[in-house]
Amino acid sequence: MGNLCSLFAPPKPVKKKRPITKRQSSTGSRSGLNSNRVRSSSSSRRDNKFEDAVIQEHALAAAAILFRQQNGGGSLPFDRSASQRYPGSCSKKNQLPRSSSSRSRSSTDPLLQPHQFLNQGVKLDDLETNHFVLIHGGGFGAWCWYKTIALLEEDGFKVTAIDLAGCGINSFNINSIASLSQYVKPLTDVLGKLPIREKVILVGHDFGGACISYAMELFPSKISKAVYLAAAMLTNGQSTLDMFSLKAGQNDLMRKAQIFIYTNGNENPPTAIDLDKSLLKDLLFNQSPSKDVALASVSIRSIPFAPVLEKLSLSDANYGSVRRYYIETLEDNAIPVTLQENMINSSPPEKVYRLKGSDHAPFFSKPQALHKLLLEIARITPT
Repeated sequence: MGNLCSLFAPPKPVKKKRPITKRQSSTGSRSGLNSNRVRSSSSSRRDNKFEDAVIQEHALAAAAILFRQQNGGGSLPFDRSASQRYPGSCSKKNQLPRSSSSRSRSSTDPLLQPHQFLNQGVKLDDLETNHFVLIHGGGFGAWCWYKTIALLEEDGFKVTAIDLAGCGINSFNINSIASLSQYVKPLTDVLGKLPIREKVILVGHDFGGACISYAMELFPSKISKAVYLAAAMLTNGQSTLDMFSLKAGQNDLMRKAQIFIYTNGNENPPTAIDLDKSLLKDLLFNQSPSKDVALASVSIRSIPFAPVLEKLSLSDANYGSVRRYYIETLEDNAIPVTLQENMINSSPPEKVYRLKGSDHAPFFSKPQALHKLLLEIARITPT
């Protein structure tokens, strides 16, 4: 959400076939050479196809999230951990091809092989919790976590990605949201229904940071750790508007992208905020793959204004008892690093991590590196 409230060629000719000669040995030789060329080019194509296959798999996963939510009820949180698995789908015959590409992978987004976490001698049963609850940022929805969901589930974790009120496929009218409690109700409903003694790791992105802080105050015993991902990490008595106003005037791109919606008339405060779709890539996804930008451009929705104005009431006994971690995104044009560090200095978490080369959407631009940090945080033992 960022400084969201700063107030704001022609076809090739057909070759003629040469007449067949009786020199079979010469023809056979040319055939052999052509075969070698075909095999060589095929190998190169297979390398490139692997990357496309991975992207396609991710896109299908995102579609599956939306499809299953639509069939399970728009207002209910979506838990891909309960998705049906088919035994035959794990056979080698059906697996994606292994990449033999010589192209180097970014050191800031290292490839973490499936089940590598478990192969490091760490057992899920030894962790305080193996359940992640993912909270999207302003305008986003559960759909934005599709890569993170897939990676965590491959390592055996349970993952719940939630659509907050009026977000994703949640059908609540965004312009009628009057409070933060109303906005985060899908999250508090999930936490309230957790079995006794079961804890989760909350991950909040962007405005989702304020949402998980609100939940930490209500359900401190249900939350093992809280992870702020380029998120609004507020102090007691502070609103998201207050926090972003600290850097007002320093983000011209955000001001250009903001479109305020006045459902109750121009004489009243805005009810929601839209973002100019033509500026989304530069503002939020400047390091993200084009296919993820396309997904976001058709999925992102308006942001309710009232929750942004609400000041949080946070106590040391509740909110302060939950262990907090912050992940900075260093190429972020929406919430600049200077603003992220300002929040960190105002309310220091237990540890700060940095994602180099990440824009405001690390689940798109640096999914592997983000996954690695989440695993590291999950492994931290209770004090």
